[in-house]
Amino acid sequence: MNTWLMKIEPSITSVDDLESYSGQTVGWYGVRNYLARNYMRDQMRVGDLVFYYHSSCPLPGIAGIVRVSRESYPDPTQFDPESDYFDPKATREAPRWFQVDVTLQRKWELIPLSELRSFPELASMVVLQRGNRLSITPVAPEEWSFVNSLRPASAS
Repeated sequence: MNTWLMKIEPSITSVDDLESYSGQTVGWYGVRNYLARNYMRDQMRVGDLVFYYHSSCPLPGIAGIVRVSRESYPDPTQFDPESDYFDPKATREAPRWFQVDVTLQRKWELIPLSELRSFPELASMVVLQRGNRLSITPVAPEEWSFVNSLRPASAS
């Protein structure tokens, strides 16, 4: 199993929005970076876990965990001329862009970017590297464990 971090603007789909959706599932559409696309298309598998990261907002950070619930398939927005994500070079026979579906596993109190930066254990985390703008990044197992230790699951 791989672990990932996926950035989304909470004004598009916040973790609270996701929690309110039927099935608590959303398609991760609109990715228009080839490396991020390749991660989804070639490496993400059902069951992979993902940090749900709020970006481009006043307080960016990790808002919870989602699970990949459907492997990659063509992003329908690339074919829609009315969509901001329309790609005139994409065809149904040769799609250029893909998406996965993710399902909410756990929502938690936001772990702000500033807090993540304060831990030497996370110094190599891709999302914390200066100049990183990728919307999807791999997360090393030790980084995954450390971040999860910051918001332990409550005992039932």
